[in-house]
Amino acid sequence: MAEFEEDFVQVRQRAFAPLNSPRQLLVACAPMRSAVNLGRIARMAGCCAVERLIVCGSGRIDPKIARDALGTLRIEERRSLAPVLERLREEGWMVVGLEQADHSVNIHEFAFPKRTALVVGNERTGLLPDELRLLHHVVEIPVWGAPAAYNAATAATIGMYEYCRQHPTG
Repeated sequence: MAEFEEDFVQVRQRAFAPLNSPRQLLVACAPMRSAVNLGRIARMAGCCAVERLIVCGSGRIDPKIARDALGTLRIEERRSLAPVLERLREEGWMVVGLEQADHSVNIHEFAFPKRTALVVGNERTGLLPDELRLLHHVVEIPVWGAPAAYNAATAATIGMYEYCRQHPTG
């Protein structure tokens, strides 16, 4: 054990890796009930250098959880998700929802478009039928145990991380 301790020194926080260009990923959230979930989504968006987060409904972000992300993230508040999705489509974003649905694609097999609007559903209801119809793609994250679906913030984290894995330099 002593050899391991001499060979490795723990680094608590490395400086973040610079991007070649701004990240072309934004996150749009259906109305959420939990400030904790929104705070976790905001924090992950900050870690992924996402510059824009659209929050629908009356939910609030817990600043203690979001931490430094609130200083770098532009947060837009909207009433409902469907008009946001329509506008994003008009602006040329590929609108990709995280949801278990007919014809959804496994995230392990999905190639995220460079310019992606990642859509996260409500904690209880997911994405509603009128919202699903506005998506270009529906991506499902496989589950191997119970419960049969991930928490909204966890799914958003997995989706953002996979996008960044596929587009690591921006």
